[in-house]
Amino acid sequence: MFTILLFAGVVIVAYIFRCFVVIGKKCTSKVKLHGKTVIVTGSNTGIGKTTAIDLAKRGARVILACRSKQRGEAALQEIKRESGSNQVVFMQLDLGSLKSVRSFAETFLKSEPRLDILINNAGICMQGQTEDGFGLMFGVNHLGHFLLTNLLLERLKECGPSRIVTVSSMAHNFGKIDFDCLNSHKALGLGTSFVRVLQIYCDSKLCNVLFNHELAKRLQGTKVTCYSLHPGVISSELGRNTSSVLHVLLKPVTTLFFKNTIQGCQTTLHCALQEDIEDLSGSYFSNCTVRELYAKAKDDAAAKKLWEISERFCGLP
Repeated sequence: MFTILLFAGVVIVAYIFRCFVVIGKKCTSKVKLHGKTVIVTGSNTGIGKTTAIDLAKRGARVILACRSKQRGEAALQEIKRESGSNQVVFMQLDLGSLKSVRSFAETFLKSEPRLDILINNAGICMQGQTEDGFGLMFGVNHLGHFLLTNLLLERLKECGPSRIVTVSSMAHNFGKIDFDCLNSHKALGLGTSFVRVLQIYCDSKLCNVLFNHELAKRLQGTKVTCYSLHPGVISSELGRNTSSVLHVLLKPVTTLFFKNTIQGCQTTLHCALQEDIEDLSGSYFSNCTVRELYAKAKDDAAAKKLWEISERFCGLP
């Protein structure tokens, strides 16, 4: 009898945990976006794709900014089909190439008259180098988005009120910024072990939050607001570069305790759409709710230093 009660108790606790922690809150905004233009980076897969589908359903013109032409064009057809919208466009963007970022921005600014929401969603978790010699996670997860945002900022200001949403992670809590390593190696850290890769990923997510913190200061007095967020622990393609054996071993855990991509895009949608959060610009959200940050994630000096070194690396004036 005790065993049955214990099992029943475990099942109930697991169900409650899944409902309230794993699945979490939903974006409740009913805002329509007809006449508005949105860019979503990394929108050919994962939460980027489900974010794009939702925004297209609301009537937005959605720009899918993705590295792979083949996968981007396949996602384009799927998003059009799922949303019932023809206002979806694929534009190639490789965040690991500063040249590609500049080319994307130039093409976009010439061909699209509006930009109302920029969603910096793309991210990777693997070691390597960008074509410009930067650490891959620093280059893709932070630097590429930093340059993209700056190149599109004037258009966002012209179309205000507008928003910039940067997808970070609760992993930023375990991150640190080694500015000496950045200056000497153009990377957040060195090494290829599983632990080192995970640490550098955490570091890159801290970069996202610090970038948002400094960006909010620089946007004061404009009609552009910005937000960073933790989307939840999601069963998506972020870990596609990990071993197939690990995928198989973790499958029961990811099925029960990880969000699917529709659940995982809700906080992104909340930050992009929710009415009356303009005074929360610079804030960090999780589960569609503002969260308090540790001191290192709102360190004014570190945020300013990261901004300045990023400007130098990107060749911005």
